Formats: sequence, structure tokens, C-alpha cells
Amino acid sequence: MKKFLFLFLTGSSLYPTLEVAWRGKTHFSMAVAGGICLCLIDKICNKDLQNKKIITRCFSGAGIITGVEFLTGLLVNVVLKLNVWDYSLQPLNVMGQICLPFTFLWCLATIPAMGICGMCDRSHFLSV
Repeated sequence: MKKFLFLFLTGSSLYPTLEVAWRGKTHFSMAVAGGICLCLIDKICNKDLQNKKIITRCFSGAGIITGVEFLTGLLVNVVLKLNVWDYSLQPLNVMGQICLPFTFLWCLATIPAMGICGMCDRSHFLSV
């Protein structure tokens, strides 16, 4: 439970930080999405796919992040009509909620994300 909470809080801090650095603003929904993403990356990329090649794990992580962002966008932007972001002017966007070229950046971001998850597995504090 400690590990899950740590990963969720870490993801909830890192994802909005990346968004502020990239576009100058964020929304609390990105904190929730970031926490969910890091927990899923731990479960899927570091556990379920641990014996697969790194490229497979990176593309899986990119799919996780893109999928969570898409579902978050549908809820926040389409259902709740908060209009937090709109990628409709970007190339290869899907319903204005995700932009597929960013998926390749998420492949790279999966590497340090898996590293954070792995450090948690080696931490005595989080395993108690």
C-alpha cells in the first residue's frame, strides 16, 4: 500500500510538472491522470511485461499514458465541458483529446517512470 501511494503521489506531481514546463499551465485532472499512469506503468511495464524487450515495455507505457490522457480528456473536456485542453489543431489528433506524436515522447518518458517504480521495489521503507 505504501508503494502504491508513493507511486500515485509521485505521478501526480511529475505529470503536472511536465505539463507546466511544456505549455505553462495544468489542471488538477492531470495530477490524477499522472498518478494513475505511474501505478499502471508499475503493474504492466515493470511486472506483467518484465521479461519483454525494453521497446515493448516503452510502447506499452506510451499506450498507458496516451490512453489515460484520452479517457481523462473525454471526461474533463467532453462530458464536463471544462475545455482544459484541445489538440484539434495538432497533427494526428484524436477528437482533440490526444495528439499521437506525443505518444512517441511518452515512450521515452516510460524509461524513467519504470526506473522510479523499480527503485520503489528496492526500497526498504516502501516494502514494509
